[in-house]
Amino acid sequence: MNFQKREWMKDGGAYMNPMLTKCPVCGGELVVTRLACPSCETTIEGHFQTMGGGLQGAFSAEQLRWLLPFTRLNNEQMQFILTFIRCEGRFNRMEEELGLSYPTLRNRMNEILRTMGYEPSREEGQPAPVKLSPEERKRILDDLDKGLITLQEAKRRLKGIREESKRENEVSED
Repeated sequence: MNFQKREWMKDGGAYMNPMLTKCPVCGGELVVTRLACPSCETTIEGHFQTMGGGLQGAFSAEQLRWLLPFTRLNNEQMQFILTFIRCEGRFNRMEEELGLSYPTLRNRMNEILRTMGYEPSREEGQPAPVKLSPEERKRILDDLDKGLITLQEAKRRLKGIREESKRENEVSED
């Protein structure tokens, strides 16, 4: 699996800076006093422990840098990661243990990677998605509206998979 670390966390369309744990002025430990949900705009105020509740004293700064992405996972996601490790990273063993299909396992892993701040790689053999300009997207929707293309064709084009790349894959499989 190839994945790249994103410099900024993207959440609800807004780029977020990494959370600071030390005061940039005096070096003291910062305290989280407000939590916000970007989906429903709920805010909660109080004093909250950061990074898994006092991990700072138990680990070096380098170790904390590696652990921080895991603190973003919920209990279900953490259980999935533990199962992944127990099954030695083999999805076929996870399929048996969890009773889930490979695509479901793959989607959950990709969701976990995004939560941790990584961008999952695309599957081998899949064409790279083509970035469409706003004008191209509008043209596709106009063609759909006029009945020139089917809904399936519009979806395929909007996802960035063009006929050329599809044909290239068919030729390479022969």
